[in-house]
Amino acid sequence: MEISNRAQKLEPSVTLAAAAKANALKASGKDVLSLTVGEPDFTTPKNIQKAAIQAIESGKASYYTPSAGIKELREAVVKHIKTYYQLDYQANNVIVTDGAKFALYLLFQAVLNPNDEVIIPVPYWVSYGEQVKLAEGVPVFISCAQEKEFKVTVEQLEEARTDKTKLLILNSPSNPTGMIYSEAELRKIGEWAVLNDVLIVSDDIYGRLVYNGATFTPIATVSEAIKKQTIIINGVSKSYAMTGWRIGYAVGDETIISAMNDIASQSTSNPTAVSQYAAIEALVGEQDTVETMRKAFEARLNEIYPLFAALPGFKLEKPHGAFYLFPNIKETLTMCGYTDVTKWVDDLLAEAQVALVTGAGFGAPENVRISYATDLDTLKEAVKRIAAFIEKKSTK
Repeated sequence: MEISNRAQKLEPSVTLAAAAKANALKASGKDVLSLTVGEPDFTTPKNIQKAAIQAIESGKASYYTPSAGIKELREAVVKHIKTYYQLDYQANNVIVTDGAKFALYLLFQAVLNPNDEVIIPVPYWVSYGEQVKLAEGVPVFISCAQEKEFKVTVEQLEEARTDKTKLLILNSPSNPTGMIYSEAELRKIGEWAVLNDVLIVSDDIYGRLVYNGATFTPIATVSEAIKKQTIIINGVSKSYAMTGWRIGYAVGDETIISAMNDIASQSTSNPTAVSQYAAIEALVGEQDTVETMRKAFEARLNEIYPLFAALPGFKLEKPHGAFYLFPNIKETLTMCGYTDVTKWVDDLLAEAQVALVTGAGFGAPENVRISYATDLDTLKEAVKRIAAFIEKKSTK
């Protein structure tokens, strides 16, 4: 049986591949330290667990739901956006999906025609370009300098724009860099998008995980015109330690949301019912656990950033959000006799049992992604092992 062209052209997720390789080594008895997956090392808060159990025991979780999600959850999203964005939407502006990743997938399927172009700043989250290609669109990558905090400028956007440009993807705070756009920067980008009728895809999944006094500004809040030009992508996975529950959502223009719903109705039918009832509690219930996790990530960042920054050849900017470090290790590679960052990462895992993610999958072949969504002891031991690996390779 012949595999489709689209499947053959698809690049696998480097983050999931790295995690799978680390897990396989762990299963074989190796003492692997995995700093790969973007997943909080906290269990889902008790109040959310209890809401799920109650939904099961009451029988509410036993049945199909509307493909866009139950109305109570869509209204909870509306309330949540009002609280944290001060923006007004209605339930028909919301679709609930099987994770924020699927919200992106549905959006691209709903709005892209063959050869439509989507501007993607580099470094980028690994699935953006592949999902655009699955929708027969064309990803247009713009390299953003580390010295400028990996941020794209209006001048770069205008240079990349053609008559086929349809979307711009913005992710702030960013995976993998942790950088955050300022309100002034977002205003310039948003006004450019409005002027050129470019739809903004605002991936806000890390919006509540910001540190050391940094401020997250959703681009949809900058002006009414920009709001109308923006589709918000978010979910409960990162802020509420609910990665396994698979609940994301998109908020925006009713016509686009309706088209996404039509596609969802012919694919997944509906998000998992019990997860939807859990997500209601996440969004409208007590929020203290979010702050507890945020403070924990902030403390880890402040403690481990100087340790990683001191590693030979590592050059990195201190992130303001998310839970990743994204150092440029070009000098480290040279010291160790490597020309390929992926080979260096593979050997680090094989020889030092430390799992990182190659930057090649993020469009940055001189970088590695390090998740600090794990305990401090693991992070500190990882630094020691990486330092020893670099020393060993450098003395050859």
